[in-house]
Amino acid sequence: MKVQEYKENPEMKKGGVTAYLSLIFILLVTFIFSMLESASIQNAKNYRRADMNRTVECLFAEYQKELLEEYDIFSLEGSYETGDYDEQRLFDRLEYYGAGGMGQSIRRIQFLTDDGGRAFYVQAAAYMEHKYGIDRAEDYLGKTDVWRQQEEKIEEYEVTEQESEKELESLLEQNEGALPAEENPISHVNSLKAAPLLTLVMPEGMRLSGKGISLSDAVSHRELNKGYGNFPEMERTSEALSALFFGEYVLEHFQTASDRAGEGALDYQAEYILEGKDSDKDNLEAVARKLLLLRLVPNYLYLQSDSSRKAEAEALAMTLCALLAVPAITEAAAQAILFAWAYGESVVDIRVLLEGKRVPLTKTKESWQLQLSSLLKLGTSEDKNSGADTEGGLSYKEYLRILLFLGKKEKAGMRALDLIEQNLRTEHGQTYFRADFCINKVDFLSTCSLRRGVTYRFPVCFGYN
Repeated sequence: MKVQEYKENPEMKKGGVTAYLSLIFILLVTFIFSMLESASIQNAKNYRRADMNRTVECLFAEYQKELLEEYDIFSLEGSYETGDYDEQRLFDRLEYYGAGGMGQSIRRIQFLTDDGGRAFYVQAAAYMEHKYGIDRAEDYLGKTDVWRQQEEKIEEYEVTEQESEKELESLLEQNEGALPAEENPISHVNSLKAAPLLTLVMPEGMRLSGKGISLSDAVSHRELNKGYGNFPEMERTSEALSALFFGEYVLEHFQTASDRAGEGALDYQAEYILEGKDSDKDNLEAVARKLLLLRLVPNYLYLQSDSSRKAEAEALAMTLCALLAVPAITEAAAQAILFAWAYGESVVDIRVLLEGKRVPLTKTKESWQLQLSSLLKLGTSEDKNSGADTEGGLSYKEYLRILLFLGKKEKAGMRALDLIEQNLRTEHGQTYFRADFCINKVDFLSTCSLRRGVTYRFPVCFGYN
């Protein structure tokens, strides 16, 4: 009965279909307009992001020109030549380049001096890696174990030398004797050790620089403007490779005592990066002492392996101890003479290096410089031993490379920034320049209103890598 009634009333069927289609149409139109609105909002977001990305790139294109030209380091000078850092200047520049109508804040910011100059250190090492390739550092990487071993043996050498001196003194006291003062290389070398080392190692004709700087306002000593927030560091290379690359950066961008004097705040700049003292003289003295220790170990080991030179030392010891006639004293005196001879040879080695010649890491009969008969003349008016150049040996800069690798990496970057700041101020007249105002990375948070109350927030991070 009901079926029959439905067939007889087609208007009901038509009305139901119409309502159903109307609902589908409304839903479809709503979906289409929702998609269009969503696409429109997303497009607006993309435009704002593109505007901000372009603006930030323009901002960071204002890098400090002289810093790049002189030292191959990218950085945004945050004070804009005023000598006074204010974040508002960054926001003003963003507005100038097209980020107007957006609210800006900084979530993270990193300066070159942050974390002990880590940002500068990483960028300098990365520059050298990009310039020369990984093979440049790997050529030296195989030698670093030898460098470390020599450094470790220095302490062992010093202990052995002290024990030898104490043994000789004790034996002389027990036998109520003393070695003669004349023709005695042991006492002569002991007197040389008490004198300033530079008076012994400076080559004839080399002028000692009198330049100095004030450390009180240096980057490595003053209170610094600091960034905030952490930027994950990309691991480019191992710490050993980074240290080698940074050492290459220092030797390429900063003067050494073997170079011709320049116009910088200091003449011995690589030496300052190693030692951090306020004058060229003190820095060179400290580096010379490190080189002396570095040379003492292989020189002493060579003397122990050379039977003819050991025999010379023993013969001289017998002459000095002739009146005592105690074999133990003679043997101890021979060892003390070997230590003194190694010291004298090391002094000559440093002269050779400062004169621009080369010294091998380990000695042979042919490369040995100082005869035992000349040891007593060392440091006197009769001392004419300037040493010879050894083919295949290492130059002064190559020995500095060793010291830079073995030195404290966390201090090297800050001391390099000391010099960069001083040199830009004195050579380029940029008295406003401060390394702790130099921006390396910034993470901005931008806020903008799109339309109909839609607020969009998004981060934009940029940095020099």
